[in-house]
Amino acid sequence: MIKFDIHFPTQSSLKQKDDVFYMIKEEKQTKKSGYYNLPYQNKALQDSIDYIQTNKDILKDISHIVIIGIGGSSLGLKAIDTMLYHLPHRNHISLKFLEHTDPLKIQKSLKKIRIHKSLFIVISKSGMTIETTSLMKYCVWRYNLLESSLKNRLLIITDNDSPLSNWARQNQIYTINIDNNIGGRFSVLSATGIVPLKLLGYKVEEILEGARILQDSFFNRSEEHILEKAIFMAKNHNLLPMNILFSYSSSFCNFNLWYMQLWGESLGKLNKNDKNIGLTPISLIGSIDQHSFLQLILEGKKDKTITFLSINQEHYNELAIPNINIRGLETTNFVNGISFARLLAAQKLATMKVLQNDGVPLDSIQIDLLHEKNIGALVMYYELLTSAVGCIFEIDTYNQPAVERGKRILYNYV
Repeated sequence: MIKFDIHFPTQSSLKQKDDVFYMIKEEKQTKKSGYYNLPYQNKALQDSIDYIQTNKDILKDISHIVIIGIGGSSLGLKAIDTMLYHLPHRNHISLKFLEHTDPLKIQKSLKKIRIHKSLFIVISKSGMTIETTSLMKYCVWRYNLLESSLKNRLLIITDNDSPLSNWARQNQIYTINIDNNIGGRFSVLSATGIVPLKLLGYKVEEILEGARILQDSFFNRSEEHILEKAIFMAKNHNLLPMNILFSYSSSFCNFNLWYMQLWGESLGKLNKNDKNIGLTPISLIGSIDQHSFLQLILEGKKDKTITFLSINQEHYNELAIPNINIRGLETTNFVNGISFARLLAAQKLATMKVLQNDGVPLDSIQIDLLHEKNIGALVMYYELLTSAVGCIFEIDTYNQPAVERGKRILYNYV
């Protein structure tokens, strides 16, 4: 279960919520983006099952999976694995990511890779992402992956008929295709995320179920807080142009990065009147960033909204602070004997209270347990929220023309 609370006065009328709701409903019905349909399809799940069955001989002994991809091709997968890594049914497989063309990072990531114990998964929607293709070429060369006996150590996930898909088929490399209508940053519930997560042992059916339940509830008008939050943020984007996701668990560190791409790349656009528009995402982890950023929030410019994301710490009370008295540190004894989970929860509540007292608009999301169903719902919540703000902004939420401009200029600098 996930609890959503808005701690600021909502400014939206029923008509405003209806208008936004029907815009999102139309996006789904007209298939403007294929992400809406992913929780209702079994293609990614069946692709996973087929791949595992076909390659069961090599998969039974793998110790490492290396993901070659960047942005939407890796961030969602990394986020979900980080949030669910503690689950006992996760397989004992090391998940590595090759995302960066930094040579030091490449060497470090591949240091313990042994080809006969590893699987390389190349993920690229377009099949032309320069970081991904360059890193793939390096791995193909370094590990001789086009050798007939090693081709089964390589899996390609890409759009139908992409250049990468065509190359893979010509070289008899196992390929899984995803719908061209699903943007990379909205693709984690497609084969992009589902196939690797299935290989890691996660209950991907429950991830999809959680996303489906949240989306059904939204379209049944039982999640009005999404519309209220979207309207507030869009209406106040000039006064409050920044949204901070303040997550109170290190388990959310990569989810925050996924949110930053989803929010920034989807909403930073020229609207239909060629006006620059957008909301800037900021990632913080509590309680660490109370010591690095809270001062700015409280006494800096009042141009931010805050979303608190946390876990119900009642379920994670195993570790406690010892009841030890250290001379000179007596003022810290008030936390002796309580769990670290309770301390973290108290730190979050204290931070929320001081922000509320200063009139900072904030909302909160609390997850009772980190398991597959809840994480599927959390992913869908943020995707629907992003779509709602994009509809209000009157932009194309699903393209990234400025990114493509940068890619074209790159050719002049190498």
